[in-house]
Amino acid sequence: MSWRIHSARDFARHAADWEGLHARGPAISLLAFDFVAPLVEQFGREGDLLAVWRKDGTVGAMAIVRPTRRGAWATFQPAQAPLGLWLQQPGLDTEKLARSLLGALPGFPLIFALTQMDPMLMPRPADGPCTRTLDYIDTARVTLGGSFDDYWAGRGKNLRGNLKKQRARLEREGIATRLQIDRSPEAMAQAVADYGRLESSGWKAGKGTAVSADNAQGRYYRAMLEALAQRNAASRISSSVYRYYFNEQLVAMDLCVEDADSIVVLKTSYDESVPSNWSPTLLMREEATRALFDAGRFTRIEFYGRVMDWHLRWTDEVRTMYHVNYYRWPGLRRLHTMLDARLNARNRPAPTPTTSL
Repeated sequence: MSWRIHSARDFARHAADWEGLHARGPAISLLAFDFVAPLVEQFGREGDLLAVWRKDGTVGAMAIVRPTRRGAWATFQPAQAPLGLWLQQPGLDTEKLARSLLGALPGFPLIFALTQMDPMLMPRPADGPCTRTLDYIDTARVTLGGSFDDYWAGRGKNLRGNLKKQRARLEREGIATRLQIDRSPEAMAQAVADYGRLESSGWKAGKGTAVSADNAQGRYYRAMLEALAQRNAASRISSSVYRYYFNEQLVAMDLCVEDADSIVVLKTSYDESVPSNWSPTLLMREEATRALFDAGRFTRIEFYGRVMDWHLRWTDEVRTMYHVNYYRWPGLRRLHTMLDARLNARNRPAPTPTTSL
């Protein structure tokens, strides 16, 4: 059993191995080959590596990794990937795999990190002499069990009341709402262009982070959404785009990926020229969630972003994602922990002075 190291630029040559391993583990859309390959193409760089672990000729683990600083490597983690790009056969010891990869990577690294791990897919390991876990973010999901009406009745009165008022107001003003769902490969190029126009008209344009049909983000989302939409229906992995209209005006969009169990909302945008108190995104979310409950295809909606206030109005199902550092030596782990504790203490706000009489 051993690791073999390849350039990540050769990822396409290992598509069959990646897909076979993906099918044996949690076959979530976010780790499917057609989700990952465009990430490597658009955001990869020289020096990124593909690591493949085999035992008796069978692939048991694969990862795309890159150096993060001197002496440290981590799973490849572009902003567009909610999960670290690590796959392994269920039942294998993750710590042994990760620490053996330390010995196979070039440059005698001292630390290897698995980033943005989901405890639902890979249970969080216990800290140990050479292992240290760190909280990443809290993320939310909605379980699609029972009826939408029962789920909606469990939401807060303010959310339900506000959206009911918005719908009444729109009706009084003669504005009809419409939800459009597309899953065909031919629809994805236009969907990314439409999404880019929404983002580019808002605050993200000023920061240079908006999706555009002709930037790396836009090329990634188009390639990924088209490739997933083209997959054989039997694979149970696909993509979908949700558009929401006020009359003929596009006011909100979701870009999503799907697998056998879940639909993941990757990206959401809305028309910032629409008054914010009209809540186009929340109105879209209500209708889309109703449609997903009614269809009965998925067991959950995943958001995979940092929990925000609106998520907590939508669900109380929250879990903590995590990172794991694997160290070459126990002493290095202790030193790293001590230095982080000192840094955190230095950055901690000073207590507010109090006076006594």
